[in-house]
Parts: sequence; structure tokens; C-alpha cells
Amino acid sequence: MTEIEQTFSALGGQFITPVAALVEKLRSVRAIVFDWDGVFNDGVKTEAGSSSFSEVDSMGTNLLRFGLWMHNGEQLPAAAIITGVINNLAETLVRREHFHACYSQAKHKIDVLGHFLSHHNLLPHEVAFFFDDALDLSVAEVAGVRIMVRRNANPLFTKYVVKNGLADYITGSQSGQFAVREGCELLLGLLGQFDSAMDERLRYHPVYDLYYQQRQAIEPTYWTVGPTGPEPKILTIAV
Repeated sequence: MTEIEQTFSALGGQFITPVAALVEKLRSVRAIVFDWDGVFNDGVKTEAGSSSFSEVDSMGTNLLRFGLWMHNGEQLPAAAIITGVINNLAETLVRREHFHACYSQAKHKIDVLGHFLSHHNLLPHEVAFFFDDALDLSVAEVAGVRIMVRRNANPLFTKYVVKNGLADYITGSQSGQFAVREGCELLLGLLGQFDSAMDERLRYHPVYDLYYQQRQAIEPTYWTVGPTGPEPKILTIAV
């Protein structure tokens, strides 16, 4: 693990949790949850209110899911995007990559996480969470593995996250610079699955093909979070 730590530290990544402890936490992960704005992109919106994603990051999510699938005995990890707004391109990524769910207008994300966990029989420590900002901290407080996307413009926020133990790793790549790919490759490397994922992806048959068939069989669900009470109101979005 020393080589992996050196590689990502040289990139500018910051290990808040010691690598050995992070590896132990990662062994329990059975789901991946992503914020959208500031994670898959730099957070800049178009006139229509949309923000984009890159193929580089998309491939990273797929490789990480494949690596976790192999690590967990050919069990497909649950995957979701939880975002505070409605974004058509987030739903596009979820649909194309066959994530399990996309939650939009999620202002109190910890309640939305609870909904996702209950639907997939998961516990919070079994989730790897990619995030970047204040709206995400309620999930970061409970998730098993927390990858924070770096943004040099918020030094006090970063200091707060570190001081309160709300991240395990802060990416060297900034928001909008393929930080999702960095986090995915890091977790694959710490699992000891990066070379296996690449080798099997290169061969495609039979291992990757089996994973791919399972992935493609997932029919994503789309949710919007309505007015909140003791429990959030979740409405299905037609796609």
C-alpha cells in the first residue's frame, strides 16, 4: 500500500484516514453514492440549469463497480446519485451506466440516504460517498468511506471537514478535473483490484461480460424529494 499512498500523495491527494485503516473500512463497502455538482463537474451551470460529466469519470465509476463486484464475490454494488437539484445529465449518466437510483432536490441528504439504504438492505458503513460541499456533510458524517473532491477556493470548509473527521481522502484533482476518476482508481488500488479490473476488462470474456450483463439488467429508479416531514416524501420521476 506504500506505493499507492505515494502515488496519490504525489498527485496532491491528502489522506485524512491512515491508509491501513482506510483499507479496512473499504472492505465493507457494498454501495457507492455520488453527489453531482462539484463532483462530476466544476459546478458551473448552463442557462438551462444543467451541468455536465466526463467520459473519464464515467469510466472510473464503472471500473470501481466492477472491482467491488469481484471483491464482493460477484455481487453488484448498489450505486446512486443524490443531488440537491434536478439535472437532466445526472439522470442521463444514471440511465446509461445503469446505476440503481438518482435522487433529485435532496436538501436533507441524510434522510434520502436512509431511503436508499432501506431499499437495498444496506448499512451506512457499507457506503462509499463522493462529495464536495456543505450540503453533503450529513451523509459524510455516517458513510463508511468518504472521498472529498478538492476545491482550493474553500480552504475554511476543507479545514472544517478535516477537523471534524468528515473525509477519509481529499483528492489532488480539483472539482471539474476528473476527481471522480482519481477517487475510483484510489479505491480500486486499495482493494487490490486495479490490475484485475484492467486485465479482465481487456479480455472482456468471461468475467467482465458476466459483470456487464448484471449491470445492464439494472433498471434505474428516479426520485424527487418533496416537502419534508418526519420522513422525506419521495416521488418517482417518469423518464
